[in-house]
Amino acid sequence: MRLMIAALLATASFLSPINGFAQSADVESTISKVDENGLTITLIDGKNYKVPEEFNFEGLKAGVKVVVFYTEVDGKRVVDDLEVVQ
Repeated sequence: MRLMIAALLATASFLSPINGFAQSADVESTISKVDENGLTITLIDGKNYKVPEEFNFEGLKAGVKVVVFYTEVDGKRVVDDLEVVQ
């Protein structure tokens, strides 16, 4: 039993760095382009953010200041949440 627990702990500690690749981040910036067909938002820094298919683009247009919460998956930024800054 101790050997099994030790093996599980060793495996968990070995794989824990992989989790670091999928951590969330956020950025506050201004939208420069909204592509509803391509399901992307581009900020003024030139970075693109992919949004889910059910995303509501209402009120989003170039010049709107937002905070984007995203996760980087396979080198692409995927929006988890987005808030308009008043």
